[in-house]
Amino acid sequence: MDRRNGRLAKPAIFLVLAALGLGTAAAAAQEPPDPAYLYKTTFLRAAPGKLLDLIALLKERMAFYDSAGDERPLWWRHTQGDQWDLMILTPMGGYAEYYAPERLGTRAKAARTAAVPPAEFRSRLDACVSWKEDLFVMGPPLDRVKKAFQAAAYYHIEIMVALPGKQEELLRERRGESAYQVAMGRPEYMVFVRDQGAGWDIFTLACYRDLAHWAESPHLTKEQREAAAKKAGFSSPEAIGPYMRTLIDMHRDTMGVAIK
Repeated sequence: MDRRNGRLAKPAIFLVLAALGLGTAAAAAQEPPDPAYLYKTTFLRAAPGKLLDLIALLKERMAFYDSAGDERPLWWRHTQGDQWDLMILTPMGGYAEYYAPERLGTRAKAARTAAVPPAEFRSRLDACVSWKEDLFVMGPPLDRVKKAFQAAAYYHIEIMVALPGKQEELLRERRGESAYQVAMGRPEYMVFVRDQGAGWDIFTLACYRDLAHWAESPHLTKEQREAAAKKAGFSSPEAIGPYMRTLIDMHRDTMGVAIK
């Protein structure tokens, strides 16, 4: 075993993946570049009776991002699944870029002229929220994420904690499952990997036109599904879910709708 950089040597990787259901084709194929764009992910649970007030406050806040020269957050509302109400994905790019002195200066200037001063915004936010969680993640390029959000009205997130030492293997599995979805003509799973914050290691987000788009079953033969799974590096479609579950300690699904 090669312990350099904390990784298994290549032959060992192939043996592990083959044993657990992810074929060597996926491991041997050139992997996409690591996620390199920084986002802040915020999950909020509204205080009882305050969800609409919270949404209205956050809508009002969008003008501040424009004045500050920042990208507006991308967000959506939970309909079923986990215990939070809103997911907010704030584009940052990178730490040095986001916290550059000139960017901080522009935000400070915007704060002085904001319709809702920062202290008042925080106070109103605290009154509307009973629980919150922040997770900084590296994800796909912003233009790709924005395009997916703009075309979608329905969202599905799978958020996971990997078993110890399985983070990189879980990332490969998530990429493989995304490739399988695309091969079947369905939206990709955009992959976001933890940098710091809450304890989640990875999440995937898929964007759909509507609920019917999420629920529809591709009109593919068994042979076509088998071929799509093998192209993505799996031994069969049936092996995908069981294999993923050998890599995770915790897994939550949440579905929801766009906020208009």
